[in-house]
Amino acid sequence: MMKISEGKLKSLEAVSNEKGVITAAAMDQRGSLQKSIAKERGIKADELPREEMEAFKIEVSKALTPHASAILLDPEFGLPASKVRAEGTGLLLAYEVTGYDNAIPGRMPQLLPDYSVKKLKEDGGDCVKLLLYYTPFDDPKINKEKQEFIKRIGDECIQEDIAFFLEPVGYDPKGGDGKDVEYAKIKPQVVEQTIQEFTQDQYGVDVLKVEIPVNMKYTKGARSFNGDGEFAYTLEEAMGFYRKAAEAATKPFIYLSAGVSNAEFLENLEAAHDAGVNFAGVLCGRATWKEGIPVFAKGGAKALADWLQDEGIRNIQALNAVLEKSAKPWFQIYGGREQVTS
Repeated sequence: MMKISEGKLKSLEAVSNEKGVITAAAMDQRGSLQKSIAKERGIKADELPREEMEAFKIEVSKALTPHASAILLDPEFGLPASKVRAEGTGLLLAYEVTGYDNAIPGRMPQLLPDYSVKKLKEDGGDCVKLLLYYTPFDDPKINKEKQEFIKRIGDECIQEDIAFFLEPVGYDPKGGDGKDVEYAKIKPQVVEQTIQEFTQDQYGVDVLKVEIPVNMKYTKGARSFNGDGEFAYTLEEAMGFYRKAAEAATKPFIYLSAGVSNAEFLENLEAAHDAGVNFAGVLCGRATWKEGIPVFAKGGAKALADWLQDEGIRNIQALNAVLEKSAKPWFQIYGGREQVTS
């Protein structure tokens, strides 16, 4: 088993349940959430008051954290929501600026100005999360720059003795939206090779928050298959891609929902279970609460709270039921306190 420091061990214990499984809610969306609420209101994104962003996150935190081991929030709009989370629920804080600059090739990462790992820790963060757009098929010079960037963040987390969650998200380097069948065909390689890269010790990553390695909409035999005859792989082939991606990991990894529906994400996790994948949980956001956006836009915080108490909680409970039978503890890799380094 790999050794881990006392601080990082405490970080992971804080955001996982008693079984060592991470059943976390993600609510660090900023730009996309702002645009979605504004669209429902019929206004421009920059016309939405910050209080509305904070209010949405507060309601999600209050409703869902009693059913989650942790919540992922952003320091820009999410700190008020962090104060109302359920007792004993851990906190991950995002370190990156939302979105990316289209004028710069390669979707280069940017950190929040006036923030550091030390400040995220001072704001109550048990763990630090960084989103990185990455594909092994981009210009090697771009990828080298990103790799060095991640090493620096890893070193910063080591210095502060706090767990580092890296969220690599693939994209089409040719400029496509990543939602077509052609990208679906290369997605397994994107996910596997990205895991293979950042699971190396030199990056200082403790947990990888990874994408599902296939697109179920283009998986023949899947419930979520679009059914128009165009497919990238069969369900049996998809199972193989799950296993190959998992085998590339030497660190614990959890799955992100990537904005798919709750039904599709549950199918993704069931497929991981059927493939025998040892994933350590999830950081699930939009699959749980995104259908509450129009409810909030039209009816306000009280309407969202009511919706969350009904459908939102049903969504997260369905997710937890799948995790109960499928996810494996992160301490299978890091061990318990006997593996703590001095």
